[in-house]
Amino acid sequence: MEIGGLEKSTLIDYPAKVACTVFLIGCNFRCPFCYSAELVLPEKIKLQPRISEKEFFDFLKKRKSLLEGVVVCGGEPTLNKDLPDFIKKIKKLGYRVKLDTNGSNPEMLKELIKKKLLDYVAMDIKAPRGAKFPIPNSQFQKYDEATGVKADLNKIKKSIKIIKDSGIDYEFRMTVVPAIHAKKDIIQIAKEISPAKKFYLQNFRPEKTINPKFEKIKPYSKDFLLEIKEEIAGFFDICEVRG
Repeated sequence: MEIGGLEKSTLIDYPAKVACTVFLIGCNFRCPFCYSAELVLPEKIKLQPRISEKEFFDFLKKRKSLLEGVVVCGGEPTLNKDLPDFIKKIKKLGYRVKLDTNGSNPEMLKELIKKKLLDYVAMDIKAPRGAKFPIPNSQFQKYDEATGVKADLNKIKKSIKIIKDSGIDYEFRMTVVPAIHAKKDIIQIAKEISPAKKFYLQNFRPEKTINPKFEKIKPYSKDFLLEIKEEIAGFFDICEVRG
């Protein structure tokens, strides 16, 4: 497992848990607003320092009395075929595990849930389906723009269903980017994934983005996101604004 970073303590990445966050290298998306280029772009991955598995698990053993959970994120963790074994080792130490994913690998997601290796899943929703063409299997028309690649939209939809049917705690979340998302897009996403437990709107951060042009984009105001939250809150058990 290629580990590109470790946040040793976090009170915000795993809801209601004191946790650490482990960052796995590699991603199949190229979201232009992503600020983790060192985990995504091959030329930057080469320069990113690695943390060995031994170092990581030694850390977990020492922190058992202080930490409750481990957040596994990336990059995109589900690209790693060894992910089930990696998480199994974490679980054996008594930790709860939260997975952050873009939903592009429903097969891995299903395997992890079936093997009871996950306690919480957070899935990023990148864009809405095409509201102008409400036909069966209509596609997420803005996904290519938001992900920077041609995403397999059927896999995205499968992952949403797997998570909602999983029986484990979960959230959907969206990074709201002015250059990509309008108010109507956010409302459309809310309608498409509802009903669901939790949906979080995350404000875009214009810093060290994969596409440098996005560093010059001014984020929406928090008041604007709070206004949208009020409109869509009824679709979810919990709906909040982060950042």
